[in-house]
Amino acid sequence: MGALPKPKHQLVSVIRNQDIKTVSGLQGVKVINHLYVIIFKSSNVCSSFSYGRSSYDHEEGTLVFTAPGQVMEFNNDSGEEQPIDPEGWSLVFHPDVFKKSDLADKMSKYSFFHYDSNEALHISDDERTAIEDLLHKIVQEYNQTLDRHSQHLIVSNLGLFLDYCVRFYDRQFFARTNLNSDIMSKFERLLIHHYDTDQALQKGVPSVDFCAKELNVSSNYLSDLLKKETGKTALEHIHLFLIDKAKTSLLNSSDTISQIGYSLGFEYPQHFSNLFKQKTGYSPSEFRNLN
Repeated sequence: MGALPKPKHQLVSVIRNQDIKTVSGLQGVKVINHLYVIIFKSSNVCSSFSYGRSSYDHEEGTLVFTAPGQVMEFNNDSGEEQPIDPEGWSLVFHPDVFKKSDLADKMSKYSFFHYDSNEALHISDDERTAIEDLLHKIVQEYNQTLDRHSQHLIVSNLGLFLDYCVRFYDRQFFARTNLNSDIMSKFERLLIHHYDTDQALQKGVPSVDFCAKELNVSSNYLSDLLKKETGKTALEHIHLFLIDKAKTSLLNSSDTISQIGYSLGFEYPQHFSNLFKQKTGYSPSEFRNLN
């Protein structure tokens, strides 16, 4: 394992690869992470921590995000010892660092902490400069004598760092328009197939997790992709699809409300009725009678 320098702050730290004395014994190691970790990997040296890259993305560097409770696994398919990336670094922080700040209420919007590693953020040199300037300010704050301003400034720069990552992910989603369209088409076909083959009767209403797994993406990434492209999350798309199917059945069949609910995969008809009224303003019976 790596020999790390003693941290200067108990809740936040920037670890630069050039300061790590040794790295060994990581092959096949799984680590349960109790911190937020952001890992930067430059394009100069291959890394033993797997991540994906598409040819149309920036290749200057990559950011991988992990949240507390996740498992990190280090693999090296070549079987050979990999060199340390001298330009690489990790920003590590404990949830307590922002517990009493506005950032605590904003953390849920940084959904990229729950993306899969192959959904990493690929950044340009200019983008790297922007975030490393903030990284330097964080280090500068905890390296000097801490005062009553230190915590606020560290958290403020940390929040700004994450906001820049949101911007860069927006750019990446935009750059991936063709791939996104392909995923969206597969998502729509998946829903159609789920009902055309009566899988709903066996597996129930398709969840976001189910759809994401079938599409080989994380559920957070799928929802964010759809939100960026259409303005609606994956769950909203599933609900719209369900309501459209329900309207067709209500208007073109004599099936009871319960039968329609069961055919759509709802275990309890009341759950179907509640969702239908929530989305249309009418109960299924009211909708059928009005039309």
